[in-house]
Amino acid sequence: MKKLIEIIRNINKIEELRNRILFTLGIILVYRFGSYVVIPGVDPSMLASLKNQTSSGLLGLLNMFSGGAFSNASIFALGIMPYISASIVIQLLGMAIPYFQRLQREGESGTRKINQITRYLTVLIVAFQAPGYIANLVSQLPAEAITPFNPGITSPSLFFWVSSTIILIAGTLFVMWLGEKITDKGIGNGISLIIMIGIIARLPFALFGEFVSRLEDQGGGLVYFLVELIILILVILFTILLVQGTRKIPVQYAKRIVGNKQYGGVRQYLPLKVNAAGVMPIIFAQAIMFLPITLVGFADSDTLSGFAAAFTDYNGFWYNFTFFVMIILFTYFYTAITINPNQMADDLKKNGGFIPGVKPGKRTADYLDMILSRITLPGSIFLGVIAILPAFARLAGVNSSFAQFYGGTSLLILVGVVLDTLQQIESYLLMRHYDGLTKSGRIKGGRSSIGF
Repeated sequence: MKKLIEIIRNINKIEELRNRILFTLGIILVYRFGSYVVIPGVDPSMLASLKNQTSSGLLGLLNMFSGGAFSNASIFALGIMPYISASIVIQLLGMAIPYFQRLQREGESGTRKINQITRYLTVLIVAFQAPGYIANLVSQLPAEAITPFNPGITSPSLFFWVSSTIILIAGTLFVMWLGEKITDKGIGNGISLIIMIGIIARLPFALFGEFVSRLEDQGGGLVYFLVELIILILVILFTILLVQGTRKIPVQYAKRIVGNKQYGGVRQYLPLKVNAAGVMPIIFAQAIMFLPITLVGFADSDTLSGFAAAFTDYNGFWYNFTFFVMIILFTYFYTAITINPNQMADDLKKNGGFIPGVKPGKRTADYLDMILSRITLPGSIFLGVIAILPAFARLAGVNSSFAQFYGGTSLLILVGVVLDTLQQIESYLLMRHYDGLTKSGRIKGGRSSIGF
């Protein structure tokens, strides 16, 4: 407690850090307020059937990512996921199309152009998803709930469809703008924080719901609840180890050079993360796994059949197997585009460094690529296992909402974003010669950034 008070005092002494944190909290409040602003023309008192539809299943997961805005028929109902989907598409295009590859090499100007294209693509995706969401809304609510201000109308008008689509597009763009403002003037990555806040907003309800359900059980309900909490803590600790795990490669640097003779040297380590991609693979995979339910117009998975039913049943084998495989593939993909062994080898060579027993240049690049490939495999498998743990928790009888925090996208995003944000705060403290958040002062970020 004393340490916490000291940290808060140190943060308060750094004006820039204090202002950034307050700005971030203010933006988060705006976002949470907006998630309760209902689409005009919808009666908020008649949303019980929509809330029931999103209480479990894939729609429940989608509702959690939007912080409950989906079930509230909010102007932020589609959340930030369309922007994530657009970012994934642009990243993939950057691997295959020369135009996007050229933009990536143009520095800041190229980044601005890529961001602009991503925004345009986000609008197209929301324009495609919004009618599906409205159609599901119309099917779930009684006619009088859609037009509370026009009692004589028995079905939604064309004006309602058009205006609601425009509002949903504007809502997603506004959420995206809020995220960018947090990144520019706040602390942490804005888009990541918005996703995290939406998940955290559902945690108290999920925890309370599981507690109540266990109280209703006969014979050791509270004991089961305590066991569940212990297992949850162990899973969180394991996830932190996965996010922060590294493999250290010894590197020799010249200490000083006199004439043509080299004297001494210093042994350092080049840390390669076991999970260099952080939480990005699971975000990418989850965004794609939302596509089937989007294509069928956000319909309830219980009413579907065949392919659509298999890939919207997040308790089913094929959904979890596909999710697991996609996470492994995306881990390798994102590691390949974020870590360049050739660049690392060149930097070592320019700075007079080398890996003992390995020739500088191409041999070093090949060696780093081999090590990276080997440590990425177990990292990607562990990431995939954590991602599908909620399915096993649900099979064990854990409440569907609470089971989402036993791993999966929810837990990985929470751990990654929290570590990344704390790392930024700690950097400010250490830069001003204050004690860090931990004794070692070495919090490792979770690479939670979703900005491209």
